[in-house]
Amino acid sequence: MMEEKKNTVNIQWFPGHMTKAKRQMQEQLKMVDMVIELRDARIPNASKNPLIEELTKQKPRLILLTKRDKAQPEATNMWIQYLQQENVKVMSLDLLHDSLAKKIVAASQELMKDKIERMKRRGIRPRAIRAMVVGIPNVGKSTLINSLAKKKAATTGDRPGVTKALQWVKIGKELELLDTPGVLWPKFEDQKVGMLLAVTGAIRDDILPLEEIAYWAMGWLQKHYPALVSQRYDVALCENPYDTLLSIAQKRGYKNGANIDEKRLIIAFLREIRDCKLGAITWEMPNED
Repeated sequence: MMEEKKNTVNIQWFPGHMTKAKRQMQEQLKMVDMVIELRDARIPNASKNPLIEELTKQKPRLILLTKRDKAQPEATNMWIQYLQQENVKVMSLDLLHDSLAKKIVAASQELMKDKIERMKRRGIRPRAIRAMVVGIPNVGKSTLINSLAKKKAATTGDRPGVTKALQWVKIGKELELLDTPGVLWPKFEDQKVGMLLAVTGAIRDDILPLEEIAYWAMGWLQKHYPALVSQRYDVALCENPYDTLLSIAQKRGYKNGANIDEKRLIIAFLREIRDCKLGAITWEMPNED
């Protein structure tokens, strides 16, 4: 039986292929002009990999906040203003519906403008900009590359860990992209980061304590988006998030004989969060404790 959870669970995930990917990224960085970093617009801070930030800090960077349709527009605009700085440009995207190529090529050319002008002054015809595409698992790197290449250049999947190796993809004459596997870091200093990555699908469910994740998510949603929870599930919100989850199971008939089918409840609840069934939700804000 699912029990009330009071402590934040310790979440870690660092498969072997990610160690190899980090080493490959270090080796390939000298071959690229800039970095395109994808983050999840719902969790722009939690989906920032400090390993990637450390590796790429000397390169111009284009930050793309993906899954824009699943985040609150006002919050996304605040994040864009917060993250933008010299040598860093920020955009939000819906990778499945936006027209991406012109926006990304133009943003890349703007970031590399000084280098392009220097090449022209030296009488050198500017070559295609070379950009490394980086980000945590399941943030949309392969979807972006396939959309830009207008073909299935990279394997996609709505789960983490699909891309396992580095590959170059040409985007017309202006841009060449180096796709990289999604990389998480060995230790989450803030366990809330681990929770946010788990809730939004950046870590494989089969290694997660899903009961604890669901309990934490419901508690957070009741505090920050109570109207969305009530509207979606049509149940009274209880002081204890566990009781709210049980009410949902009762209302929907999630039963296993005489008992609540907790597995079905938890899987359905997390899937509906990730599929935006409760509505657009931003799980963290700039300068948030």
